[in-house]
Amino acid sequence: MSRSEDRPGIQVKATNRKGLRDYFVEERLEAGLVLTGSEIKSIREGRASLVDSYATIEGGEAFVHGMNIPPYAQAGHFGHEPDRVRKLLLHKDQIKRLVGKIAERGYTLVPLRLYLKDGKAKLELGL
Repeated sequence: MSRSEDRPGIQVKATNRKGLRDYFVEERLEAGLVLTGSEIKSIREGRASLVDSYATIEGGEAFVHGMNIPPYAQAGHFGHEPDRVRKLLLHKDQIKRLVGKIAERGYTLVPLRLYLKDGKAKLELGL
């Protein structure tokens, strides 16, 4: 499987070099993100950071914590909170499999890359 930056239509906006260096990544998977309008505009400008971010699974849903998306300048008072917890979009069977691996083997979900794929924001997670 080719890496996300090698495929056409992919624009990498942020990488987690520390996550790639500090963890052995056994498996990678792609997740969508639930974002507001000002967040996606800020990401398109390349202003996101994955430093010290991590993903969790709570109540059958996946979330990313610590991902910083600075406010979009033209949003005015309709902007967003930069460090809020964001929901990840994964299939139920993917979440169940991840819960099993995290619980029994002690794995961690680490965000590796934030990129735009055909205009939609995607987050590459490493297990």
